[in-house]
Amino acid sequence: MLTQNILLVGVGGQGAILAGKILAEVAMAEGHDVKMSEVHGMAQRGGSVVTHVRMGEKVHSPLVEPGEADFIVAFEKLEALRWAHYLREGGTLVVNDQRIDPMTVITGQTPYPPEVLETLQAGAQAVVVIDALQLAREVGSIKSVNVVLLGALAHKMQIEKSHWLEAIRRTVPPKSLPLNLSAFEAGFQGATVASQADS
Repeated sequence: MLTQNILLVGVGGQGAILAGKILAEVAMAEGHDVKMSEVHGMAQRGGSVVTHVRMGEKVHSPLVEPGEADFIVAFEKLEALRWAHYLREGGTLVVNDQRIDPMTVITGQTPYPPEVLETLQAGAQAVVVIDALQLAREVGSIKSVNVVLLGALAHKMQIEKSHWLEAIRRTVPPKSLPLNLSAFEAGFQGATVASQADS
């Protein structure tokens, strides 16, 4: 049972930490040992929030090292660029095609980099771009972007879909369960369409 390394990267308020908890539940349902670590960088001010999830037969360290991530799920495209060096050769990058300007851009200190997606696609072998914000809006709440992205990740991982659905049931509040299950399915189908378009 090989160890799999997943990095969830976003900005404060996007739900990366909840997504990490759902992913950890999925790993346990698969019988994996799992370690999770959260790193907050001024999350309330739109700073980076990074969740490391490692799963396998026996996992010792909770932190994913640069060049070792099998999957990176980026909740915002500039965050994908910021953390892309963590992706291993042959790894998969799932990117939400959404722009959220960091404080340095808002204050005019630095420009938002042009052609972010093109740069990512040139540097990684497998890049799945999905408009998670639009899909979340379509299922009823922009707060479900995180679960939409988990659906896209699930499409790429060799884990039974039922384990994902059960992990969502165990993790989200009952009143928001139907919305989150719809968000997961929207992301799963969105990644299917994106993958077919690339092939």
